Amino acid sequence: MTETLDLTAWIGRSETRSERIAPFPANALAATLNRDDPVYVDGSHLPPLWHWLHFLPIYKLSDAGYDGHAALGGFLPPVPLPRRMWAGSRLRFIEPLRIGHALRKVSTVRSVAPKEGRTGQLVFVTVGHQVFDNETLCVEEEHDIVYREAPRPSVPVPPPPAAPDSWDFARDIHPDPVMLFRYSALTFNGHRIHYDQPFCVTTEGYEGLVVHGPLLATLLLDLLRREKPEAIVESFEFRAMSTVFDTTDFSVHGAAEADGKTFRLWARRHDGALAMQARATIA
Repeated sequence: MTETLDLTAWIGRSETRSERIAPFPANALAATLNRDDPVYVDGSHLPPLWHWLHFLPIYKLSDAGYDGHAALGGFLPPVPLPRRMWAGSRLRFIEPLRIGHALRKVSTVRSVAPKEGRTGQLVFVTVGHQVFDNETLCVEEEHDIVYREAPRPSVPVPPPPAAPDSWDFARDIHPDPVMLFRYSALTFNGHRIHYDQPFCVTTEGYEGLVVHGPLLATLLLDLLRREKPEAIVESFEFRAMSTVFDTTDFSVHGAAEADGKTFRLWARRHDGALAMQARATIA
């Protein structure tokens, strides 16, 4: 159990990854999102959030756990809880990232916080990321990861809140297995909940394949880009609220605030539940 480990020893641990940003991942993600973008080439700006296709941790297949994730330990603390999810992020887009440039990402564990939730034991880990082009800071991000126990049948899952019932613009999404597989491949995400349907249902007890949290966030910001194609996104934050599966369609929505620069964004499940809520500001 987590109380037997000094997880706070990981606070302050840092790692640096460098990568020349190739155009293929951006072109592949544009195709996956059904965008009609011009071909991305060296010198093109990388759209916001698409840096998640880069600086990816690589581990040998023999180092994968039962669920396809890398085994515990290394840069992230070895939390002995079986389920891990991307709970949310807060990002500032300071300078554009350019394809073809050699960029550097510095990641630091900022906090580790064990908690007791309604469904059991939880551990929240916050990681800070900074992406540099030479010495210029381009993107700054805080990434929240939550680790949790396996579900216990005796503990009911609290119902998620309802999504807002009015919006300014929206788009329906069909999350088929091909979309999830492509996103897993583009982000080198081996987690079996996104592509192994028998594992999801029989081992994890899910209804179907789980739609990635960062894919939901990407679809939300993609919705804003479709509505405001010339806008420059300055900041974005999101929080995952409930799980979305490939068994039913869902929708992404947006509404402008009075200042015209702030937008509320959210993902709505087929049953009306709020799957993700977000806020973006544009220049």
